[in-house]
Amino acid sequence: MGDPDPIPKYHHVVPTTQVKTGDGVAVWEDSEAYQEYLGFIIAIGESVKGRKITEEITMSCCCRRLVELLTILRKNIGETPPCEMQSRYGNPAYRDWFTKLETSAETLVGDLLCTVGDEWGDAVVELVPYLVNSFGNKTRIDYGTGHEMTFVMFLCGIFKIGALKEADRTAVGMKVFGAYMTLCRDLQSTYRMEPAGSMGVWNLDDYQFVSFIWGAAQLCEKARIKPKSISDPEMAEMLCKENHFFACLAYIHKAKTGPFHEHSNQLWNISGVPMWSKVFTGLIKMYRAEVLCKFPVMQHTLFGSIFTLQKAIVKNPSIPTADVAMERPGVPGVDSPRPGIGMGSRFPRPGIPGIDLPPPVPGITMQDIRIPPTACPMPGARVPGLVMMGQFPGPGNPTQFPGHSAQFPGPCPNTRLPAPDFQSPKPTVSLMGPTESSNP
Repeated sequence: MGDPDPIPKYHHVVPTTQVKTGDGVAVWEDSEAYQEYLGFIIAIGESVKGRKITEEITMSCCCRRLVELLTILRKNIGETPPCEMQSRYGNPAYRDWFTKLETSAETLVGDLLCTVGDEWGDAVVELVPYLVNSFGNKTRIDYGTGHEMTFVMFLCGIFKIGALKEADRTAVGMKVFGAYMTLCRDLQSTYRMEPAGSMGVWNLDDYQFVSFIWGAAQLCEKARIKPKSISDPEMAEMLCKENHFFACLAYIHKAKTGPFHEHSNQLWNISGVPMWSKVFTGLIKMYRAEVLCKFPVMQHTLFGSIFTLQKAIVKNPSIPTADVAMERPGVPGVDSPRPGIGMGSRFPRPGIPGIDLPPPVPGITMQDIRIPPTACPMPGARVPGLVMMGQFPGPGNPTQFPGHSAQFPGPCPNTRLPAPDFQSPKPTVSLMGPTESSNP
């Protein structure tokens, strides 16, 4: 057995944004940083399988100091109460909280690293910007998956410099990230933070994504509940203290009203997947397609000596590849796959990440379909629960539907996703014309 790989020596710099154009996203996807970041998410996911947030986990000094750091930031919320205001989003008191973060971040990170060892003191200058940008935007008072990504990069960076060890993975995934999520939810609710770049029902969630990935990983082993429990608010409340996935669901049930399949459409789709292991790998694919390849997210991502855009020499074999090829239309609003796509688009309608479109119904054109505002993402995509989850493969062999055309490539579903007993969704899109029984 050879010696373990030595920790590289970094020449620490202040990280900067380096993805300036859409072409820069492709550079990011081919980079060492991309492989390391996704590899880190998968490694933490593997370490938390079958574990609960509430169980006793051995924590190193660095892990304890990280939890203490997040606890200090959470206490600052109590010392910075929200202002009286009428607007729906953006309490200006958040800026005061953020100013406290900016002024104390260098001391907090310095104390964290110096407690572990003096040799990591030089990394403070590079890690501080990641911490500061992990809790939202001071100007816009919003928070989204890009800020969550920055905190995950902060944790990954501490691992890369050697302050956190391989034995700390479970504690980081359970205790440290759990403390981070508690802080973020307090910030979101106290200061009414706006979701950054929210896409409505297209989103997995308005604020988080990695939390769902690691929560699904927790349930891959020893779990007696099935994904069909995703839309049950009572189940979410019961499991929210021990699982990241259901903690997110409990927060959604408190923050949103209305039918679950309308306000959390993608999660409703996932509830039809038979196994949590499929949910785990499918969410990683969806994360790559919906977050990591999006310029609005990547333009704010920081790179320095710890995370670089140098081309990756070796691809990480543990990263699952997407089953659905992603089209990137060039004319927003005309060729965009989002709601409002022009009926005359010169492009075939691209597939939704994780969802394949069924073929057109003979005799019914797209122009004949009326789509209500809360309907599924693509005209004619499905009644809630009737989808083909490309990223989340399920049982059964798909068959071709009659009338299948080149406009809707790929197989179509032959099974209906199970609808939970406690909720009876109503179709939001009707593709069938009037029946004989409906005539007077």
